[in-house]
Amino acid sequence: MTAKRAAIFDVDGTLVDTNHLHVVTWWEAFRQADRHVSMRDIHRAVGLGGGDLLDHLLGDGDGAGDDRDPDEDAQVVAAHHALYATYFERLPALDAAGELLRALAGRGWAIVLATSASGAELSALRRAIDADDVILGATSADDVAEGKPAPDPVRQARELADVPSERAVFVGDTVWDMKAAVRDGVVPVAVLSGGIPRADLESAGAHAVYRDPADLLGRLDSSVFADKE
Repeated sequence: MTAKRAAIFDVDGTLVDTNHLHVVTWWEAFRQADRHVSMRDIHRAVGLGGGDLLDHLLGDGDGAGDDRDPDEDAQVVAAHHALYATYFERLPALDAAGELLRALAGRGWAIVLATSASGAELSALRRAIDADDVILGATSADDVAEGKPAPDPVRQARELADVPSERAVFVGDTVWDMKAAVRDGVVPVAVLSGGIPRADLESAGAHAVYRDPADLLGRLDSSVFADKE
C-alpha cells in the first residue's frame, strides 16, 4: 500500500539523547590514537558517518590529514564503536520520542528512520525509542553510497515509504540533516536536542525549529505535520 505521506526521522540527537555520548567516545578514540581533536569540533561533526567524520575532522585541507594511515583510521572507528557500545543497553530516548512517532502514525504518516547508525547500534537505538510498532523501516549507513549531507539517506527512506519529496518531512538535529533534506527536496524540520544552535540549523535550511520531540508533539497542530485536505 502506498503511503500518503512520510515523516522521516534522524535518530541520534533527534529521538535518542546520544550526541554527547558520541562526542566523548569519539574524543577517547582519537586520544587513544594520539590524535588531539577538540570536543567542540567533534560535536559539530556528529551526524556524519564514521569515515566522513574522520575526513571532516582530520582531512580539512590544512595539512592535518596529510599523514593519515587508513589502518589507523579503521582503528579509530573501531575504538569509537567499542566505547559507544558500552552504552547500548542504557541509551536514553528523548522525552516523548515514541509518543511523537505514534501520534504521527495515527495521523496517517508513514514513519521511517534515516540514520548513519547501523547493525547493533541501530538495534539499540530502536530499543530505546520503543516504537517499532509504528516504524515502517529504517535506512542506515549500510544502505547508501554516501551519507549525510548527501541526500541519499533521506531519498532512500522516502523511497521506502514510496512517496515523492513533496509529500515528505525530515526531522533532524544537525546541519548535515538539514542539508540532506534540502538536497532531496523534502521539508526540513529541526530540533535543538542535539545541541546545535538554532541559527546554524536555520542557515542550513530548517523550515521550523523545535526544542525537542516533546515540543514538536505539543505543537503538531500548528506544524507542517498539521492535518491538511
